[in-house]
Amino acid sequence: MKSLLVCLALAGAIAPAQVPKPPWATSPSGTEKPKSRNTDPQEPDTTFKVDVKLVNVFVTVTDDHGAPIASLKKENFALQEDGKEQRIAVFDKESALPLSIVLAIDTSLSTRKDLPLELGSARRFAHAILRPVDALSLYEFSEIVSELTPFTPDLNRIDRAINRLRLGSATALYDALFLGSQALEPRQGRKVFVVITDGGDTMSKVDYKDAVRAAQQAEAIVYSIIVVPIEASAGRDTGGEHALIQLSIDTGGKYFYATSASQLDDAFRQISDELRTQYLLAYYPSQRFSDSDFRRIQITVSGLPPDSGFKVRHRTGYYTSKSH
Repeated sequence: MKSLLVCLALAGAIAPAQVPKPPWATSPSGTEKPKSRNTDPQEPDTTFKVDVKLVNVFVTVTDDHGAPIASLKKENFALQEDGKEQRIAVFDKESALPLSIVLAIDTSLSTRKDLPLELGSARRFAHAILRPVDALSLYEFSEIVSELTPFTPDLNRIDRAINRLRLGSATALYDALFLGSQALEPRQGRKVFVVITDGGDTMSKVDYKDAVRAAQQAEAIVYSIIVVPIEASAGRDTGGEHALIQLSIDTGGKYFYATSASQLDDAFRQISDELRTQYLLAYYPSQRFSDSDFRRIQITVSGLPPDSGFKVRHRTGYYTSKSH
């Protein structure tokens, strides 16, 4: 009996592991193809665990004046993950893909003087960018974070939500970034986070690292509009500004400084222009050699004059596991 138990244990240990079927192992109707049985006893069963998750990367290419370049083709791009070349499986110019936008506005006491200007610019942005296929969710944040309207393409509803914005006291900036990113995560299409703030954070429950990870997991492109009414203000939070700048860079977005209504409008106009001229590159990651939870993405562009001063922006990577 003891020998029999040992044999059974060894048999279980060498049995091939069961793995999920990849997408190409299903028929167009979504049902699995019949399993093919190996009739040759000399030919071993080969079962591989393959990560077939398609990784989407939205790319913005601008010239030396900051204007988007919209004439590039697939062959102009090269993509690497952790230094290893990847095959671009999907390439498209993304102007029609639906947009989901979180617009978060800082209503803390420090923004009191500039808030009316911010609200006017935000309203003009919503009216300029939204199409029937798009949706915008409005957040305000001070000592608390409030969603004033869920995702909607209804401009009248968005206008009414903007009119309900009220001043608070403290600033929970990282909480707003975290919660807005979580709202974006299940959305389909392009996901954009626009935040208007003076850059300070005084009472968030989550820290900057949590906010960055939430934005990366949501595949959100973060645009930061940093309102600085007085450049030399002693209360200016340059640490918060630098955090927003880094977050925008890491997610493939952009940051802007605004000291007037015209600069606010110009920042929103640039965001609108970029969102109409993005490229989508998607790939199935090849074999990975790193155990890191974060995979780094590098994209290079060829075919443009080296002295043209062009810039390429995209998210710097993605996490292979969820933090929540």
